[in-house]
Amino acid sequence: MSYTQKHLAEAAEVIRLLDAEAIERMADLLARLRERQGRLFFLGVGGSAGNCSHAVNDFRKIVGIESELTARTNDEGWETVFAEWLKTSRLSKNDMLFIFSVGGGNLEKNISPNLVRALQYAQTVGAQVVGVVGRDGGYTARVADACVIVPTVNPDTVTPHSEAFQAVVWHLLVSHPLLKASQTKWESASLETSRIS
Repeated sequence: MSYTQKHLAEAAEVIRLLDAEAIERMADLLARLRERQGRLFFLGVGGSAGNCSHAVNDFRKIVGIESELTARTNDEGWETVFAEWLKTSRLSKNDMLFIFSVGGGNLEKNISPNLVRALQYAQTVGAQVVGVVGRDGGYTARVADACVIVPTVNPDTVTPHSEAFQAVVWHLLVSHPLLKASQTKWESASLETSRIS
C-alpha cells in the first residue's frame, strides 16, 4: 500500500470514528449563541490558526454569528496573548470560545499555554467553550461544553489528520440546518442555474 493510499484510508477511518453527537451538541450550542446575539472567538496556534482565519469568515458570513480572531503577541508575549485580548474584548457569559488545536493545551508540558490561559479566563466569566482537537484533547476537552476529539488512527499522522478534520467539522457546522443562514456562492449559483433550465 502506498503512503497516499494509507493516508486516505486513515482519513476514512477518522470519519467513521468521529463523534456525531458531539458535533450535534456544538451545532445546538452555536444556534443558541446566535439567538442570544453572543460573539464567537476562534483561538488556535500553528496550523490551527490558519483554520481559525478561514472559519471566522464562514461563521460570520454563512451563519451570521459575529466571530473574531486574533494573533497579538508582540507586546504581550505568547502565554497571555489570548486571555488579554479576551479581557479587552470584554468576553462575557453571552460569548463562546471555539478552539482548534492538535493537543488542546497542557500547562504541565508547556503545550499551547496561551490556549489554556484563555480557557481559564473564559471559565471565570462563564463563557461557553467548544473545540475540535486531536489526541486526548488536553485542557480543551476537559473544560469544553462540547468538544470533538479527532480520533488518532495513526500516531505518526496526528497533526495532519487533526488539522484537516478541524476544517471538515467547521464546514459541517456552517452547512448544518440549525446554523446556515445564508446560501454559499456555488450553491446559490447552482440554484440559479437550475431555475433557468
